Amino acid sequence: MEASGKSTTAWTVERLLGWTREHLTRRGIESPRLCAEILLADALRCERIQLYARHDSTPEPDALSRFREVVRRAGEGAPIAYLTGRKEFYSLAFEVNSDVLIPRPETELLVERVIHRARRGEGPIRDIVDVGTGSGCIAIALAKHLPEARLFASDVSGGALAVARRNADKHGVAERVRYREGALLNPWTPGRGSADGDAALPPVFDVIVSNPPYVATAARDLVARNVLDFEPHLALFAGADGLDVIRALIPAAVQRLRPGGRLLLEIGFDQAAAVRVLLTEGGWLGIETVRDSNRHERVIEAQRPGGGGAGASLSSD
Repeated sequence: MEASGKSTTAWTVERLLGWTREHLTRRGIESPRLCAEILLADALRCERIQLYARHDSTPEPDALSRFREVVRRAGEGAPIAYLTGRKEFYSLAFEVNSDVLIPRPETELLVERVIHRARRGEGPIRDIVDVGTGSGCIAIALAKHLPEARLFASDVSGGALAVARRNADKHGVAERVRYREGALLNPWTPGRGSADGDAALPPVFDVIVSNPPYVATAARDLVARNVLDFEPHLALFAGADGLDVIRALIPAAVQRLRPGGRLLLEIGFDQAAAVRVLLTEGGWLGIETVRDSNRHERVIEAQRPGGGGAGASLSSD
């Protein structure tokens, strides 16, 4: 794509898509056709499907300039979601930037599982904590689908919480999601003196859900470059084996869940056995795993002792 714009052939939408697809392919970018369409639709301020009705049209110079810049950055590995500033999660559009991880389809399993439990009526599910909320996608999706629930979301990153609050406003659930900054469940300890007060803070929660950092620092060299170079390391890495945060969260959750309440964690594709041991040693009951589309055990769930559970069991969906 000539930077000067002096090509004798007009840069129509069709030609731009073709050139960009080939350029991103040469750069080794995954799904180059889809990326080209997303970036051009964003530059033209239209929906992707509308591109097909505009194949012969020529974008205005300012739109072409915007497109040229994001294509350059995409070719350098910048994630498409950061370039457009948004990502879909659970059929909702979320603002994202470099303060937050880009939501992944695997994380939707956490939302599906909590909704599944709530709709089966397996005990009260009213007060839910999302630990490490990032963009807020988990808490907000749950708030949208469980209108009777109250959501509490925390993160160690103030920048991430700012993004999450904007997303809650956008999706009309800001009144039902409370945010606090801090690690693990510390922000929800009564009496910590938060500016928003503790009057409405429940003594214990029904569900704790988390997509924590779980990448092992020892596996750093195996992380894709577009993740390692652009996404926040604070939300990615958790010690040599990737379990530092999970190892701390499991006993903390015992203190803040009601008897019979549930803990749901997203985990690395090879961490199920190790996390199962941590839960079993902590006396948790009803341990189950949920597999992602690649058949990896991606979500692990357990019930806090004391709720009349049927004993420790394991099933893999």
